[in-house]
Amino acid sequence: MRLKSLHIHGFKSFAKKADLSFTTPITSVVGPNGSGKSNVVEAMRFVLGEQSLKSMRGKKGEDMIFNGGKDISRSNRAAVKVVFDNSPQEEDKRLFGTHSFDEVVVERAVNRDGTNEYLINGSAVRLKDITELLAEANIGSSGHHIISQGEADRLLSSSNKERKEMIEDALGLKVYQYKKEESEKRLDKTKEHMKEVESLRRELAPHIRFLKKQVEKIEKAKEVRTELTSLYKEFFANEKHLLAVEEKDIKAGRVEPEKEYKELQDKLKTTKELLAHNDGTTKLTEGLFVLEGKLRDARNTKDGYSREIGRFEGEISYIERSIEKKKMLAAQEAEAESPDIQVSLKEVESLIKKIRTVLNDISVGNYASFDEAKKASKDLVVECESYVSAQKTTQKKDDGRFDTSDEVAELGKIKESIKEVEGKIEDASKYEQQILKEYENAKQNIEAEKEKNVEAEKELLKIMSRQHELTAELDKLQVREDAYKQQKDFYEREMMEAGVLVGVHAIRFDDVQIDVNIDRRTQQEKLHTVEKFKIRLEELGGAGDEAVLKEFTETEERDLFLLKELEDLTKSLADLEVLITEVTAQLKTMFDEGVSKINKEFSTFFKQMFGGGEAKLVITEERKKKRKLTDIEDEDGEMESSDDENDSPVEIGIDVYVSLPHKKLKGLSMLSGGERALTSIALLFAMSQVNPPPFIILDETDAALDEANSRRYGDMIELLSHHSQLILVTHNRETMSRAGVLYGVTMGNTGHSQLLSIGFDEAAAVAK
Repeated sequence: MRLKSLHIHGFKSFAKKADLSFTTPITSVVGPNGSGKSNVVEAMRFVLGEQSLKSMRGKKGEDMIFNGGKDISRSNRAAVKVVFDNSPQEEDKRLFGTHSFDEVVVERAVNRDGTNEYLINGSAVRLKDITELLAEANIGSSGHHIISQGEADRLLSSSNKERKEMIEDALGLKVYQYKKEESEKRLDKTKEHMKEVESLRRELAPHIRFLKKQVEKIEKAKEVRTELTSLYKEFFANEKHLLAVEEKDIKAGRVEPEKEYKELQDKLKTTKELLAHNDGTTKLTEGLFVLEGKLRDARNTKDGYSREIGRFEGEISYIERSIEKKKMLAAQEAEAESPDIQVSLKEVESLIKKIRTVLNDISVGNYASFDEAKKASKDLVVECESYVSAQKTTQKKDDGRFDTSDEVAELGKIKESIKEVEGKIEDASKYEQQILKEYENAKQNIEAEKEKNVEAEKELLKIMSRQHELTAELDKLQVREDAYKQQKDFYEREMMEAGVLVGVHAIRFDDVQIDVNIDRRTQQEKLHTVEKFKIRLEELGGAGDEAVLKEFTETEERDLFLLKELEDLTKSLADLEVLITEVTAQLKTMFDEGVSKINKEFSTFFKQMFGGGEAKLVITEERKKKRKLTDIEDEDGEMESSDDENDSPVEIGIDVYVSLPHKKLKGLSMLSGGERALTSIALLFAMSQVNPPPFIILDETDAALDEANSRRYGDMIELLSHHSQLILVTHNRETMSRAGVLYGVTMGNTGHSQLLSIGFDEAAAVAK
């Protein structure tokens, strides 16, 4: 059930609060004439936003309020509230998709002064908000789903245009029509605004040209000033953010340490009082601390000696590997026929130079004869061989590459050093054992002394240690706070300087987007850039004539703003035109498809009502005549129009065609009252089947039906209840028998309506 309940208080004849719960698909409201049962229907129209007082049988808002009875004074306010179930149902869809509440309550109240109040879930809203909300669910204050008494024939008696509007309402096209109407209004406003903006720009153009000539001399200074203003604003905005973050961090950082430090002070005082009677333990503890220091020093000394021996052993290993390598190289060279010999690079280069000289002389023919050239070549070969032989002899004589005597001597020294260090290690070990023994004795003494206060002693040491940590932490925070204060003072001085130098615009930076990830280094770079621009501005002699510059800047900014606004309006205009075209096309498509579906259902219901025949809706097009200025009055004072019909707008409407079985009728006017009622009901039910609303309210639409047609009407009622909840105001027993719950409305001598309810079983008994 989508419609949960209706609550009426002070509305028309309902002086006291009346509650109707809709827990079954079909609910009937019955009662004698004049009891106020039709006021239930009008209460529903009222709460859904109906603005036509005439349709609610009133002339002014005060007529909606209970005006007093025999024993009850008049009310000052009328209020109606309707409750909808908005929980997800089919395909997890909600009745009102824009609301996430599982229950939506719409309320309307009217006061004696005629003022209205509208609420959605207790929050005050506009009538427009309620209308748009209800349009989502194909609900309105009037239309095909609320048929008041005497309105059953409205679908047939209306004009083609009015009938088309009812069909559109039934098809749920209101949302799109609202969108189209709103877009058309915005389109008209946009066009008017564009004309105003263009007019303003034309007025500004000559003044801008004049001012531009005046500011050419100071343009450069103005650019620097503008850039500096922008830099200042960005710097100040980010600096304010950094200072705020720093201040917040410092304050937040102090809270816990200071709180903990104060708590530790109280604990320390209590612990000291416990230890005040045991000074011996404190002295022993101090002695233990001294022994711990000595033991730590002794172990560090011993470890140092051990590391020194390790270093010596590493040197021994390196030297031994060096000796082995030299021995291996010497053996390899002794076995080789041509050992490698190291020669002087300078001597080799000198020999090569001689070889090149001789060869060059031979090639260019510097020798007198071939014999001289041949002799020079032999001398060169002899000299090369002599050099090689001399190098071999010298190398064998003076070669000391494989001498290991130095290494062996170094090994001896290192081994002596190791022995000395090992002696020191032995002495250090003895000293360590001595201190360790003293330390163990001291610990035993302390344990014996502090049997009663051991926990307090531990707590004291723990508290003091933690206090030292907290003090260090607070000192760091104090350093940060001092730096923060200096930076804040600098920030304030810089703002004062900026205000004097470039004006108050530089210190109004609320419109600047803050970089939340900026750090102090980046900010210093920005400040450096600001300083450079300040120097440039001073070199340019300031901003020149401030009055002219300000006027030009403001005028140009105004023109740029108008230009941007004009561009935005142009784009908005194009977007609106596209939107209107799309919505219009969508409306036409949905309308045509909807009429086709209604025709199918209309034909089915009509045949069911009349046992045959044919009924359908026909889309009509009529061209409206426009009245021109050339119209003249005829002799009787009537206007004669000279319209060109091709220029007249086309008006779309809906006509109804019916053909009864065994009868030849031409037009709806030929139908009898009962036939019109049945035709209206068939069309109404067909419209409801195509786009079922959450509920349908019918006020005595079955009044003109005989017993046989009442049964057909009841069958269709039950069929409709599969898709929509039905609230029926009726006198018809057949209709009553189809209801799950009956609400009876009585008035009696009290002068106000009272509500009674009866369940299905009792309703069936009453209907019989």
